[in-house]
Amino acid sequence: METEKELDIVVEVEDMTVAYDVKPVLWDIDLDIPKGVLMAIVGPNGAGKSTLIKAMLDLIKPVSGKVLFNGESYKSQRRYIGYVPQSESVDWDFPASVLDVVMMGTYGELGLFKRPGDEQKKRSIEALEKVGMEEFASRQISELSGGQQQRIFLARALVQESDIYFMDEPFKGVDAKTEVAIIELLKELKNQGKTLIVVHHDLQTVEEYFDWVVLLNTQLIAAGPVKTTFTDENLNKTYRSVGQILKR
Repeated sequence: METEKELDIVVEVEDMTVAYDVKPVLWDIDLDIPKGVLMAIVGPNGAGKSTLIKAMLDLIKPVSGKVLFNGESYKSQRRYIGYVPQSESVDWDFPASVLDVVMMGTYGELGLFKRPGDEQKKRSIEALEKVGMEEFASRQISELSGGQQQRIFLARALVQESDIYFMDEPFKGVDAKTEVAIIELLKELKNQGKTLIVVHHDLQTVEEYFDWVVLLNTQLIAAGPVKTTFTDENLNKTYRSVGQILKR
């Protein structure tokens, strides 16, 4: 088994603290994420899970700390990083077709003044095929169900052809069939050497879906391989403040 020193660390979080109205939401987070893991971030409501990935992606400014991707800043590595937000944070009334939204994933490689061409359209259609949504390409995004919307944003992330993917509760509000399709896709990406960081709320599926886990409750409780980290002891430390004692 690899020791931590032997792992190829692709994301480093150092001394990160995030506060809203002076109240800390995350406190002094130090976290190393190895290359090629499918990692869950779990913890109770209000633990700072979504805040953590937003701060890592420069969407929220931390009070202190820094984040490095392959030893460099997010700005310099942005091209290689994909992000799937929570579906409720998106304006689904925006007048755009499914294909338009997926092609937005190519904008980072094109720059400000170039429009997607045939190559980008081809890749976008292929991404839609991977998530089973090719027949919806011309449909307006406002006409989609919650599960369909989530698949569209996965396709948009796929078309970026990133090395590192951040996903904020991709299984939330989706049906069982869509959940199976999503996790199969995530495992396929992992097998290609991609690194996937997923905010997740269902403790029952952590061992089945993921190989790496972060347990978070304002502070970092534990992080590491699921087999050695996702223990009753660590779960109870994580959920103690909300009065839950968890046994699996």
